[in-house]
Amino acid sequence: MSNIGKIAVLTSGGDAPGMNSAIRAIVFSAAHFGIEVTGILRGYDGLIDWETSPLGLEDVRNINNQGGTVLFTSRSERFLQKEYRQQAARNLKEHNIDAVVAIGGDGTLRGAIEFQKEGINIVCIPGTIDRDVACTEYTLGFDTAANTATEAIDRIRDSSVSHGRCSVVEVMGRKRGYIALWAGMATSADAIVLPEKWDGNFDNITDAIKRRHADGRNSYLVVVAEGVIDAPELAEMIREKTGIESRVSVLGYIQRGGQPTAKDRMYGSLMGAYAIEILNHGRKNRIVAIKNDVLIDFDIAEAVTLENNKLDSFQYELSQLLSE
Repeated sequence: MSNIGKIAVLTSGGDAPGMNSAIRAIVFSAAHFGIEVTGILRGYDGLIDWETSPLGLEDVRNINNQGGTVLFTSRSERFLQKEYRQQAARNLKEHNIDAVVAIGGDGTLRGAIEFQKEGINIVCIPGTIDRDVACTEYTLGFDTAANTATEAIDRIRDSSVSHGRCSVVEVMGRKRGYIALWAGMATSADAIVLPEKWDGNFDNITDAIKRRHADGRNSYLVVVAEGVIDAPELAEMIREKTGIESRVSVLGYIQRGGQPTAKDRMYGSLMGAYAIEILNHGRKNRIVAIKNDVLIDFDIAEAVTLENNKLDSFQYELSQLLSE
């Protein structure tokens, strides 16, 4: 067992539903082992400026159902610079912090890899709706975001059917198309545009809409992952090539907000408690991961070289079949 007596916890990068569940489990699990917890506000920026809040059981008891993060977050440009990482490390050492638990996505992980070089023991929990952390099959927030997108698209589709138009809906996901894939399949999209599969051929989309129009269909749905193609440009191209009125809806930040699903609350709780287990057993510089629904952990430097969360080919092929 380790001799850790005091830790800090922070959330960094984009907020994700389930982060508060992880924070809650960290505090409760730490208290069980007699470990004191300091909350760092605004992510890595808070480490640099030493913006903190003590975290006891009463501070986190009722946060499990809250979206966002009670510790706030930021994308710290300063933390990319060694001098500011050194300042953050000095702050931790001056306040007798033995380890840091950082909850966030790929950028948080890469910041942690650099931060360990300053002699800091840091454990990461993958929290990002994009599901783009390479070493784990699941990241906190994805399930809530996919459900939020699905509900919104269902509503948009109702209007699309009423007006006999094509709806082009842009969802989040950055370099991973999982939100688009899951929300598109769940809402019976006629086409799903994913970064992993996009070949630049717009005709595949417009030809499919023409075929369905010829078969008597009068409304259509295209789900697009952000950053792959310009959604308004696609909508205009559909209008020009098919003659069908097309409208664009960009779901944006509603996918980050709202109460987390049971899955995100549960995984947040498990990952938070597991981070304390890692520290309590003396392991250093690790990231919590899930593989085959089992909690495991990797060295953080090794984690970025792994590719366990590539888009599943069977899921993609099924989406193609279901859109026929």
